[in-house]
Amino acid sequence: MEKWEYKDRVYIVKGENSPPILSIQSKHTQRKPLLYFDEEKGHNRELRYATNQKSVFADEQEGYATLGHIYFKEGRLSVPKSKPALQKLLSLYHPKRNTLWYEYTPEVYAENEVDEIELQIEALNLAKKLEIDELEAILRVQKGNKVSKMSTKEVKRDALLLAKNQPAAFIELAADDNVHLRNIGVKAVEANIIKLANDNRSFTWGDGRKLFTVPFDENPYSALAAWFKTDDGMEILKAVEKKIK
Repeated sequence: MEKWEYKDRVYIVKGENSPPILSIQSKHTQRKPLLYFDEEKGHNRELRYATNQKSVFADEQEGYATLGHIYFKEGRLSVPKSKPALQKLLSLYHPKRNTLWYEYTPEVYAENEVDEIELQIEALNLAKKLEIDELEAILRVQKGNKVSKMSTKEVKRDALLLAKNQPAAFIELAADDNVHLRNIGVKAVEANIIKLANDNRSFTWGDGRKLFTVPFDENPYSALAAWFKTDDGMEILKAVEKKIK
């Protein structure tokens, strides 16, 4: 391993939506393992960050350990050179390093920026290609029934903003069949083609004929989307789509 350089270091949370405060696991427990596989020793070693210890390996710590907490604030954590144990945990040993966060350097930061920009471009291009009903389906996940009152221009605008600000989430939603099937279900209920009972436990045709019962403790529209994929549901789906159009 290269000689450790003592210097101040900055760590950045990866991704587009970092919470204001992000707590990082800092000690190993049976319920939540925190281990580092030491190739030289040939086995896993327990990790435990303690502010009064020189090492983050539990087997190298002596005496009473004052456990420390690790928090990222607004997606950033600055660690001074006077805390080398914490730096080593974040840079070398923690299993979430380079997955949940990365150590800031100009080169790594530029590489991550390029990845983010390319993902934004992919999401924006996808948003431009999708039909309006597909964009409605994606927005409905976040905005609910408000989408029904939005104009076509408003739907396109908000979809592009979502693609720009949360590109990974937009791409994932666009590829989710259930998102589109839920949207069809919502539109069918709004158009009174099918009805959802007041107790959210069953769907019927507009004339009262029962379609299916919602499983206990499930979101009715999620259950409807899953039912649309069954043999019986697919026939109903075809009929509903024709009436919506």
